Amino acid sequence: MTASSAGSVRRGRPGYDRADVIRVGVELFNQQGYDATSVSDLTSRLGVTKSALYHHVDSKQQILEIALEDALGGLEQAMDAAQRQPTAAERLRSIIRGAVHVLTQRQPQVTLLLRLRGNSDIELAALERRRRFDHMVTALVREAQSEGLVRADLDAGVATRLIFGMINSVVEWYRVDGPVDPTLLGEEILAVALDGLRPR
Repeated sequence: MTASSAGSVRRGRPGYDRADVIRVGVELFNQQGYDATSVSDLTSRLGVTKSALYHHVDSKQQILEIALEDALGGLEQAMDAAQRQPTAAERLRSIIRGAVHVLTQRQPQVTLLLRLRGNSDIELAALERRRRFDHMVTALVREAQSEGLVRADLDAGVATRLIFGMINSVVEWYRVDGPVDPTLLGEEILAVALDGLRPR
C-alpha cells in the first residue's frame, strides 16, 4: 500500500476515529515492541472488535507505515526548509531547530522510528530514508566546516552522530505537558551543539 492510500480517510465505528487507532497503535508498539503487538492487543486496548478496527485500518502494518511516514515526512520537510537557507551555517542551524521541533511535536512517532530493527520491508524502507536524511545532515556539517562554523579537525559523520544523539535522547525524557518549552529546547540544543564544535 502506498503512503497516499495509507493516509486516505476511512469511515469507522462511531466514538473512534482513525487518529485514535493510530495513536493507540503507536503507544502499544513503543511499549511492547511492534513485533510483539498483535491485532488482539490493539482491539483490547481500544475496546473494539477486529471488524471495527478494520473499518479504520487494513492491518497493524498500515498503522506502522502511517506513523513512520509522519516521523520521516516531518524530518524531510525540515530538511527541505533548511536547504532553502542562504548559507551552510544557517542551513545547519535550521535543521537542528527543525529536527527538535519534529521530535517534540511527533514524539511517539519519532520514538517508534528510532527503535526500528528492520524486520520488515516497511521498516527497511524507513531505515533507508533515515540514512539518507543522516547523510544530508553530514553534508551540511561539512559545508559548515568550510564556512568556519564547525571545527575542521572533526569528522563530519561523527559530529552528525553526536548532534543527533543529543537530539534523539530527548524522546526519553521530554514531556508535552512538562516544564520545558519546545522552542527554547531547540535553541538550547543548538547552543550546546554548535558552541562545542566551534573552532578555537
